[in-house]
Amino acid sequence: MLWIKAFHIISVITWFAAIFYLPRLFVYHAMANDELSIERFKVMESKLYNGIMTPSAIATLVFGVWLLSYGSFGYWLSGKWMIAKLCLVAITLVYHCWCGYTIKQFKANNNTHSHRYFRLMNELPVFLLIPIVILVVVKPF
Repeated sequence: MLWIKAFHIISVITWFAAIFYLPRLFVYHAMANDELSIERFKVMESKLYNGIMTPSAIATLVFGVWLLSYGSFGYWLSGKWMIAKLCLVAITLVYHCWCGYTIKQFKANNNTHSHRYFRLMNELPVFLLIPIVILVVVKPF
């Protein structure tokens, strides 16, 4: 079980590293004016999303469900902290999908948002990660 927990933590760290970095690329992409930079950002965003972010999200979910399977699901879900954590993970998955949608918009040259919008969106995962960690470590309720 400790190996699974270790791999779960590693995959969460990798997933959130990508979640923090990809919207920063969106900021720079939205500011880019020359075709070479724009095409470079398209490649970087796609590789990060498809090569690191999505596999890390899948690994996080697989190892997380595996960890839940060690107890009865009813036991884990009886803790309100776990329900809250899973809700935040679901919101993180929505954010992940938003990133994928944004990549498609940039690829099609249909981005309508400014770099300021992406700067704001870049901060949102912090407000997911902090309570997730607190819920797991402190189990406040």
